[in-house]
Amino acid sequence: MMAIETFTVRDLRERTGDLTQDAEAGQLALVTKRGRPLFVTVPFTEELLREGVGFSLAVELYRNGMITAARGALLAGMDLAAFLEELSALEVPVADYSAEEVADELAGFE
Repeated sequence: MMAIETFTVRDLRERTGDLTQDAEAGQLALVTKRGRPLFVTVPFTEELLREGVGFSLAVELYRNGMITAARGALLAGMDLAAFLEELSALEVPVADYSAEEVADELAGFE
C-alpha cells in the first residue's frame, strides 16, 4: 500500500509540479491547513468516470455556471438530452431566463 503524500496549503504554491506528478501517477494526496486535513486530491481516471464522479462533477459545475449543459453532458459521458433530463430530475434549472426574457419570448407567440 502506497502512502498518501501530504501537502500544506503553502506547499500548493511551491510544489504544484509534485502534486501534478502524483496525480498523473494515480496517487491520492492530502492537503492540510494548519495541520488539519482540508481536502484530498483524487486523480481523474476512467474508473472514476464509470463510477459516476464525472456526472456529479458535471452537475456541480453546471449548477455554478462554470460549464454549459453540452460540456456537462460530455463530462458526464451522456448525450445532451439525457443530461438535461437528469438535471431536471435533480431540480437543477436547465434554462436561466429573466422574467423579462420570458415575457419577450411569449410575446413572440401572440
